[in-house]
Parts: sequence; structure tokens; C-alpha cells
Amino acid sequence: MNALILATDNVNVAQNVAFGIIAAVMIFAALSVVTTKNVVHAALWLVMVLAGVAAQYVLAAAEFVAVSQVLVYIGAVMVLFLFGIMLTRAQIGKETGLNNKGWALGIPVALVLFGLLAWVIVDAFGDDVLPDRGPAPTVMLSDQFLSIYLLPFIAISFVLLAAAIGAIVLARKD
Repeated sequence: MNALILATDNVNVAQNVAFGIIAAVMIFAALSVVTTKNVVHAALWLVMVLAGVAAQYVLAAAEFVAVSQVLVYIGAVMVLFLFGIMLTRAQIGKETGLNNKGWALGIPVALVLFGLLAWVIVDAFGDDVLPDRGPAPTVMLSDQFLSIYLLPFIAISFVLLAAAIGAIVLARKD
């Protein structure tokens, strides 16, 4: 009994439960991305997946990477996706005929690949435990990113803004 108590002393149960809940929501949202018939709904489900990734980064004590995930992927890339959807004048509502006829073959292939990847990971790492490194890597990353790379980061945001404005001007009816 004492060995069981000693083995579980280093386990943070709340963090593991939160990881499981967030992972389940991400899996459901990812399946909804590929199964929904509405393109806008698929983009919104993708926002849920990306928000789950940011939440997983928060659980891993990588707050800077989580905020970057929210700003870059949810804030910028998803806005561009939605602009692209709106500017192509796609059909509103459900669309038919988008699925490949051999979609059922993908399910067993995906299950085999999942099993193979799970087996390789368990075989390679087994019961290894990651060392506790603390917040130092993200602090160094944020210091480097916000010092010498700040100007290129801002320049890229202006390029993306110019591309979005250009797409709106080209798609606008006169």
C-alpha cells in the first residue's frame, strides 16, 4: 500500500483530468470539422480545436506559446479563412457532393495508423517521465521573440492586413 502512495505522490490529478477533458473536446471538434457540411461551421469548429491547443499549452505552463497560439492562429489565420470563405461567394448552408466516394476506406486506414503510432510511442518511451524544466524555455523564447524579431512580426501583420484589404477590394462589386 505504501508503494502505491509513493508512486502517486508526483501525479497532479487535476492537471491530468483537465488534459483529458480538453483532449476530448478537441477530438470532438476535430471530428466535427471534417464531418460538417457547412464550411463556416467547419471553420468555427477549427477555432475550438485551436483553442484547445492553447489550453493544453497553458496546462504545460507555456503561457507565452498559448497566447501566441490564440493571437496567430485563432486571431489571424481564422480571420483569413473566414475572409476567404466570404469572398469566394460560397453557397450558404449545406453543400452536397463534397465527399469522396471512397471515404469509408479512410476509417480502417486511420485506425491502423492510430494503433501503429500508439504502439511505437509506448514502445519507444514506455514509462519515461519528462523532467520538470520550469518556465525558463518560454521566458527565453519570449525575450528573443519580442526583442530582435518584433519588427519582422509587425511587418508580417501589415502584409496580412494588406492582403485581406486587397482581397476585399478585388471581390467587391461596383
